[in-house]
Amino acid sequence: MGIVLTISGEHGVGKSACAKLLAQTLNLKYISSGEIFRLLAREKGMTLEEFSSYVEKNPEIDREIDGETVRAAKEGNVVIDARLSAWKAREYADIKILLTAPLEVRVKRLAERDHKTYKESLEETLKRELSEKERFKKIYNIDVDDHSVFDIIINTELWSLNSVVKILKTIVEEYITSSS
Repeated sequence: MGIVLTISGEHGVGKSACAKLLAQTLNLKYISSGEIFRLLAREKGMTLEEFSSYVEKNPEIDREIDGETVRAAKEGNVVIDARLSAWKAREYADIKILLTAPLEVRVKRLAERDHKTYKESLEETLKRELSEKERFKKIYNIDVDDHSVFDIIINTELWSLNSVVKILKTIVEEYITSSS
């Protein structure tokens, strides 16, 4: 099957950047539920906030996106970048990683990335995260604030992207060595 790594975290922690670079560094496939979500929002001509509200009334969209996570995990040799990846791919995941950062840091990153004001990004982030928290509890009975499912938790405020990937690469290499 090959190794399966999950990377979870709130918006703006650097999940996608970290997961992409880690996948590239380890020569693994990369899948992102966030990219799928944003693509579906664009296809419907909606903002992320509008699409989040739409998805609240259409839970089959979350199930479809999360189904992609499980399919990728079953195939193996993958880094899965998804808020629920640790829960959804649990039985297939070798290492479940949670990235964190303070809200202020995350919102600043999102504002810069999306070319929005801090205030706009803060409002959007708080709404999206509340929507997700409520949806995931309702649909899957998952409490995203329960971090007990994770093997590794890293605060991305403390290190650069390259340093976080270097740390994770070392952890993965040690895992592979100790599993042999």
